[in-house]
Amino acid sequence: MKNFHFLILGLTISLGSVAHAKSPADIVAAAPASDWVEVPAEDLLVMTLPNTAQDGARRVVIQLAPAPFAQGWVDNIRKLAQARWWDGLAITRVQDNYVAQWGDPDGETPAKARALPPGLRQMPEADYVVPGQLPQSKGLEEVFLPRNAASNWSNFYKGWPVAGTHGQGGPSNWLVHCYGMVGVGRNLSPDTGTGAELYAVIGHAPRHLDRNIAVVGRVVQGIEHLSSLPRGTAALGFYAHPKERTRIDTLRLVSDLPVKERPRFAVLASDSASFQAYAHARANRRDAFFNIPAGGADLCNIPVPIRQIAPQQ
Repeated sequence: MKNFHFLILGLTISLGSVAHAKSPADIVAAAPASDWVEVPAEDLLVMTLPNTAQDGARRVVIQLAPAPFAQGWVDNIRKLAQARWWDGLAITRVQDNYVAQWGDPDGETPAKARALPPGLRQMPEADYVVPGQLPQSKGLEEVFLPRNAASNWSNFYKGWPVAGTHGQGGPSNWLVHCYGMVGVGRNLSPDTGTGAELYAVIGHAPRHLDRNIAVVGRVVQGIEHLSSLPRGTAALGFYAHPKERTRIDTLRLVSDLPVKERPRFAVLASDSASFQAYAHARANRRDAFFNIPAGGADLCNIPVPIRQIAPQQ
């Protein structure tokens, strides 16, 4: 097959033989062990749902957001999990192409609501963003659409998708609402939620929620057990009848489980050469199926590779 050249931002790039171009999956599979970072057990949650005849055991694993993002909410979530607060509560809302949400079905009725554990914090709206210039992954300047600029940018920070802007008060950064990201349910401003009410994105990235709600984590395994649930029949996808809800059997910090039962995961480091090659391949697919490279990708269309690793014995 012939070699091809194309022009990106004034640079002529040789693709070589298109048939031999590596796919993103090829690049991830070839990434050396040194490019993977294990997720600490204290940063993982496991939610178990009732078994079904079709799916068997249903387990949803969530990675909590890294410092400096949303740490007040993350601390609350750890306290809630350690108190086993979610056990026996429910998934209360599933809205098509949007979110699956869980918490206390009676949370809005003070006489029936489950008491929250002591010591939870209430965060200000200012904590939706992190001020200052965070270190950014290098070599990705031409990957994103829209293109990064001095005033607005996309990038990855410690393996998480991050957007930023430079306003009158200086630069600020925030985690974005990509598929599988987990956020905090809340009432109207100035309420910011405690973390007792959570949702996972199960549809097209709702980026309009960025900086309006705290993003506190992402689903790293089992998103299908949320995205495949029946849609709620009431407004905003809430379930109109209690029998429609899905019960939460347990929700635990992985660090509170016996060592042999702890699921383990590793993330492809976003400052690694493997991730750089992977991101460029996602932005410009040149493997056999694709005829026209896109020339860039939305931040949420470059999902961070995460893989499960063997449990400790």
